[in-house]
Amino acid sequence: MTLTHSDKHPEAALRRDMIAAGEPYLTEVKAGQTVRILDLEGNQAVDTLFYSARNPRERYDVQRTLRKQNRVYLTTGTVLWSNLGNPMLTLVADTCGRHDTLGGACAQESNTVRYALEKRYMHSCRDNFLRASLHDGRLEKRDIGANINFFMNVPVTPEGGLTFEDGISAAGKYVELIAHMDVILLISNCPQLNNPCNAYNPTPAEVLIWE
Repeated sequence: MTLTHSDKHPEAALRRDMIAAGEPYLTEVKAGQTVRILDLEGNQAVDTLFYSARNPRERYDVQRTLRKQNRVYLTTGTVLWSNLGNPMLTLVADTCGRHDTLGGACAQESNTVRYALEKRYMHSCRDNFLRASLHDGRLEKRDIGANINFFMNVPVTPEGGLTFEDGISAAGKYVELIAHMDVILLISNCPQLNNPCNAYNPTPAEVLIWE
């Protein structure tokens, strides 16, 4: 696990947005811009989706991304590929070390299966994705696909299963990406209260963008 730092200074950022604990967020990142996702207090899972701003039917493709890099986790140097075979963004700095893209987003259904029937109506990342995308107007329910879980620790077992463990991030850890096309950035700052990915305590995150 290699940690790589950025030379970007927060005071020089074009914009800085705080994402409240458990809330959604949507913005655009232009081609050539750099975006940093910052874990402010540590071990907060930041569920993330990317879409082409020109054609939102073009979106982040988990299978293509993992197949091309021949690794399970995302870290510095990973190229995020679209379902149309185009590079969308590249991870250029990472002070956490690895990020999950297999575990998916929590939803009513997964809350029921993983935890208990009465957890079905708890707030979830899928709800956040839908709230933000429907409000924006360019995305639809069918556009919510497999996502990245920045800062989330989801080990793969020898049998090929997934487990959700205590986070490996810490306060001030970040991941930074440079965009190769104009992209829509859709985030759910995970509200999950039932697994240890965020120490059962959702906290704020921050997004910074530089030219």
